[in-house]
Amino acid sequence: MFLATIDSILNTTPSIWEMLIRMGLTAIFAGVIGFERQIRHKIAGITTHLMVAFGACGIAILQDSLYQEALAMAATLADAGIAVNLERQRIIAQVVTGVGFLGAGTILKTSNGIYGLTTAATLFLAAMIGLCFGMGGYLIGIILSVFSFLFLTVVRRIIGLTAIKHAKSPDILGSEIVEK
Repeated sequence: MFLATIDSILNTTPSIWEMLIRMGLTAIFAGVIGFERQIRHKIAGITTHLMVAFGACGIAILQDSLYQEALAMAATLADAGIAVNLERQRIIAQVVTGVGFLGAGTILKTSNGIYGLTTAATLFLAAMIGLCFGMGGYLIGIILSVFSFLFLTVVRRIIGLTAIKHAKSPDILGSEIVEK
């Protein structure tokens, strides 16, 4: 029984090595976004971004594994003349909803404005990076990460040199009077 369970774990689709690659890429690319938020002293830093990304990646890997099992079962059922409809994207919709709720918790409204929108967006982004790598979409995960990091750093600095100014977050969160 125990050996059969171990054999089942080792012979999963995607393989253990594939899962480790997906989680590793998620750690690297979502970690860079979280690190950028951390050095700017934002509400959600590297740990939060990685936890969101790992959760999304894990869900995507599970979805991918379940989809592969369903494909195998669908082939058997097709031989018996039974039509099967497989939908791979359903779990992604649930991750998007859940992360939207989590991101909403990072948004603060004060008498001087609204803060935390970028952090909420980067949490959403971390989840999407995790989903990309978790589903095996390496290229889109890398492109999404690189573009995001460039816009969070380089483009933000360029805009800072122009007459277009961005409202800055307060130095100490909670130091502003919150409107009631």
